[in-house]
Amino acid sequence: MTGVSSSPSPSPASFANYHSRVVPPTLNRISCSSIPKKKKRTSDQSEAQALVRFLTRKISDREPLVKTLNKYVKLVRTEHCFFLFEELGKNDKWLQCLEVFRWMQKQRWYVADNGIYSKLISVMGKKGQTRMAMWLFSEMRKNGCRPDTSVYNALITAHLHSRDKTKALAKAIGYLDKMKGMERCKPNIVTYNILLRAFAQARNVDQVNYLFKDLDESTISPDIYTFNGVMDAYGKNGMIREMESVLTRMKNNLIKPDLITFNLLIDSYGKKQEFAKMEQVFKSLLRSKERPTLPTFNSMILNYGKARLKDKAEDVYKKMTDMGYTPSFVTHESLIYVYGVCDCVSRAREVFDGLIESEVPIKISTLNAMLDVYSLNGLPQEAHSLFHRARSIKIYPDSSTYKLLYKAYTRANQKELLDKLLKYMDKDGIIPNKKFFLDALGDVASSPANSGSADATTDSNTANSESTDAD
Repeated sequence: MTGVSSSPSPSPASFANYHSRVVPPTLNRISCSSIPKKKKRTSDQSEAQALVRFLTRKISDREPLVKTLNKYVKLVRTEHCFFLFEELGKNDKWLQCLEVFRWMQKQRWYVADNGIYSKLISVMGKKGQTRMAMWLFSEMRKNGCRPDTSVYNALITAHLHSRDKTKALAKAIGYLDKMKGMERCKPNIVTYNILLRAFAQARNVDQVNYLFKDLDESTISPDIYTFNGVMDAYGKNGMIREMESVLTRMKNNLIKPDLITFNLLIDSYGKKQEFAKMEQVFKSLLRSKERPTLPTFNSMILNYGKARLKDKAEDVYKKMTDMGYTPSFVTHESLIYVYGVCDCVSRAREVFDGLIESEVPIKISTLNAMLDVYSLNGLPQEAHSLFHRARSIKIYPDSSTYKLLYKAYTRANQKELLDKLLKYMDKDGIIPNKKFFLDALGDVASSPANSGSADATTDSNTANSESTDAD
């Protein structure tokens, strides 16, 4: 995360450089005597994750969560519950997280601690369940746990996931001030990283600068996540000057750019079509100790395509393959999109047909990318023909496909195709509701590929949230 200084904008080129009957096979016991501690810790974690995967596969309508946990009660401990929280949270099953928590509290080995509450508050926050996060915070204190920095960091993050961003940011700053007055809860770098990124996302430059000033006057040193988080937020908002100012601040703190830094700069410059700077950063990346990743190339291909610079996009693709990289599905979707916006439908179809001939599993998003090309080029009949034969090539459309086609057929005033589409939807059990029509007819991103490449360029926010959990 970062702030904005008054120093001149840097040139991108300046980067120098169980029993056997019960336990799955992967959970065999490992002797600890000859294993170094780090390897043993990794092994234990892998075993815990394997057990959690085994348990989640067992959970069903026939065998509810608590029944499953009771069945394997001799095996499940706190670390398994932590992984269960994560797994259930990823699948929007936050209520089941609470079931696991209640089950934990009934076990002999359960000891209330901040880590459990911090993890649960974090899960609830990510699912937009701010009230539940606050209830857990209250329950924690009732049960004799004293909050610490990690708990407050989780609480701040929970508030920042709420819909009312203005109120959430005010709450977050209030927690920061409160933390400063409590010895056990002093803000740490994770606290500042969370807040800096949030205010940069909100385009509040003054508050970002205030937080940087506050950080400078404290004993806490910013880290690479600090700067990457803010630059990424500014870049995604198209605030290039502010992003560059943060880059200057990072250099002044003698922190070298990492791969995330390079990728977010490349993506940000590309989105603003400042291709000279994007290319300079890419050259600097090649000269550095870091190596480009597929998201690096995908971003460049896509952003050149948006500017209708087909030759440039193809050059990046050639360089990528020449360097030994294997294109991903996002790469292919980006190329399909590029050809679509550059009036080269036949080339887009070549890429799509090549994937089918290679017999690799085709993702729905790739099908959608090709359908979108037909839509962009006023070819609704071709889109319907591909949609009609999708199942024969083992691609099974979902609601996103139907929304895309509904929008395309509506724009093209193709009532006959709309009627056919609605029959397909009825056959597939997809019932259009108000949200469906709002999504289908609203302002939707024109490229399915767009959602894959840009978001993949930086994981600074993920990295920071992981450090929050680990704090």
